Amino acid sequence: MPTTTRKQRPRLAITLGDPAGIGPEVVLKALGAKPWHEVADITVVGTAALLKRAYDELPSLAGLPLLNSLTLLEVPLGTSLEALQTGQGDASSGAASFAFLKSAIAKTVAGHFDGIVTAPIAKSAWKAAGHLYPGQTELLAEGAGTDRFGMAFVARSPHTGWTLRSLLATTHISLAQVPQVLSADLLSRKLDLLIEHLRQDFGLETPRIAIAGLNPHSGEQGQLGREEQDWLIPWLEEQRHRYPQVHLVGPLPPDTMWVLPGQAWFGTDTAAVARAHDAYLALYHDQGLIPVKLMAFDRAVNTTVGLPFVRTSPDHGTAFDIAGQGIADATSMVAAIELAVELVAQRQKNLTPSLTQA
Repeated sequence: MPTTTRKQRPRLAITLGDPAGIGPEVVLKALGAKPWHEVADITVVGTAALLKRAYDELPSLAGLPLLNSLTLLEVPLGTSLEALQTGQGDASSGAASFAFLKSAIAKTVAGHFDGIVTAPIAKSAWKAAGHLYPGQTELLAEGAGTDRFGMAFVARSPHTGWTLRSLLATTHISLAQVPQVLSADLLSRKLDLLIEHLRQDFGLETPRIAIAGLNPHSGEQGQLGREEQDWLIPWLEEQRHRYPQVHLVGPLPPDTMWVLPGQAWFGTDTAAVARAHDAYLALYHDQGLIPVKLMAFDRAVNTTVGLPFVRTSPDHGTAFDIAGQGIADATSMVAAIELAVELVAQRQKNLTPSLTQA
């Protein structure tokens, strides 16, 4: 990571997530993994007592000179520390994680931060606390005042350096609902977001995007499902006219769409990195996330596109079953912070007038 000046450094808020899960552990481990002060100004959003408990109870954190050097935005737990049982998400832990994120959003919208990195929360704990949101993404969108958002996943291969990018057209709905929810209008909105994301956050002006079919073999000309023939293929033709500078491929059979990305990720085909697409548009949750987690389980980063600020998160859950044992892997949290730094820097670059325009 190149060193940046103080004026340029991204200002990031990192929430602790559900205090009963591995959030405090992976945040502390990630912050101790690199000299982040050289590239970003980072503020942890949570409670000092919670961080101290994690630091004191986990031998794997010993020796990290973090607690005295952290910048902390203190958010009251709303309950006693003793009431928060490690490994047991409940209404108290849900209320705390909700409060952490609400505070981070408010400060970011007010201009104090350029982006938010969120540790994982438990949706069931939020529900128990009376907060009926499908997840953090929806609360972030509400706080930002937008209903135009999407869930994308980014990971950089440790084998080849190739970057995997995938956006989900639908997210947390049942498989039975997917054909009813999918529509040409929905896909247009998601494709708009994806193209905007690639340009704004990665500087890709003429991206190559692969779009999945819905049915096996992409319907096989209507023999295995009619969605492709009835509206998906005509929609894709319309998008090619809307975006002549974007190379749109599809609808690709969902099972074979991921072969080339797999080769580019693992380096099994030396030509795959050059041939692989810049992004992949999956139509439903598991269609996009099974391959992403197969390739990049410990490195994938969830990023919310469409927000006026950057949001990233590690692509794993609260892991209540291993919380408090000191064995949680912070690789994905490190990747989430790295990506947030990169995305904020790219957005700042986009806003900086070039010398030829001055």
